[in-house]
Amino acid sequence: MRFTFSHNNFNVRDLEKSIQFYQQNLGLVETRRIAPDHGKFIIVFLGDQQTPHKLELTWLQDWEQPYNLGDNEFHLALEADDYEQAHDMHEKNGVICYENKEIGIYFISDPDGYWIEIIPKKARE
Repeated sequence: MRFTFSHNNFNVRDLEKSIQFYQQNLGLVETRRIAPDHGKFIIVFLGDQQTPHKLELTWLQDWEQPYNLGDNEFHLALEADDYEQAHDMHEKNGVICYENKEIGIYFISDPDGYWIEIIPKKARE
């Protein structure tokens, strides 16, 4: 038996603002949308156009308060093929929330407070 990654889910309060954040800061694009006629939820899948892994953003009609992210120790990680350029863009956009220069990584925070780790592209063996 074998399992492969499919997607991760983040629940969001403002779907369009979140989609814009992920497009602007990570180049993710919408690949699929589920929007039932009853309007109680909308699910949007975003992809990087290179891997099959998706980020699922879920908007719930009756959810009004901020999501409780606990200690926010969970996160996504994305590799940047030009780490310095990515850092400059994220710094300009004001989305860097934590940086560890010693190990060469940083995190950006989305509109709902989810953290995304940015790491330099690694050479693959």
